[in-house]
Amino acid sequence: MTVPHAQVVGWIEEFASTVAENREYLTQLDSAIGDGDHGINMDRGMKAVLGKLEGLEGDDVGGLLKTVGMTLVSSVGGAGGPLYGTLFLQMGTATAGKSELEPEDWAAALDGAVDGVQMRGKAEVGDKTMIDALVPARDAFRSALADGASFAEALNRSAGAAEEGMQSTIPLVARKGRASYLGERSAGHQDPGATSSYMLLKTAAETWSGGA
Repeated sequence: MTVPHAQVVGWIEEFASTVAENREYLTQLDSAIGDGDHGINMDRGMKAVLGKLEGLEGDDVGGLLKTVGMTLVSSVGGAGGPLYGTLFLQMGTATAGKSELEPEDWAAALDGAVDGVQMRGKAEVGDKTMIDALVPARDAFRSALADGASFAEALNRSAGAAEEGMQSTIPLVARKGRASYLGERSAGHQDPGATSSYMLLKTAAETWSGGA
């Protein structure tokens, strides 16, 4: 199985739709430990991305992902814009010139995403950020491929690891970003960035593997 350009577009559209559906939920999570705008900002950014996709030509997956990243940087406020923008820009760099994604291409994209977000946000696993979902997802995907899993199975394992990572942020005390100002009071709340990151990987698994 490979993922053609059209299906990558389908994933971006599905993620935009999921963000729109969960806008209030993400904002509610962010209200507890942040600025209360993560859902609103991400929804605005992904709507801007959808507008950009309409006029996009060609089948370069890397170019597509870079366009998504640049649009998010320019249209999303708060920390989400630079972090998600960097994530997609680095994914785009890793997949430049590809018209379809092989499993190894997606593994490289996930590597780029994690490296970019860590470079931008200076966060490690355990800091209660989107890294808590992204790193386990990247590692689970590579581990699944090493085990001989199909692309679809590896995507699903990756999404499952992201979900566990997201849930692992609940008891954590935030050490980065706005939530870190709350100190111990940030414990007991799920991190909004880890939640949207899980949605990103879950929609990839569902769009590309049919959820199988």
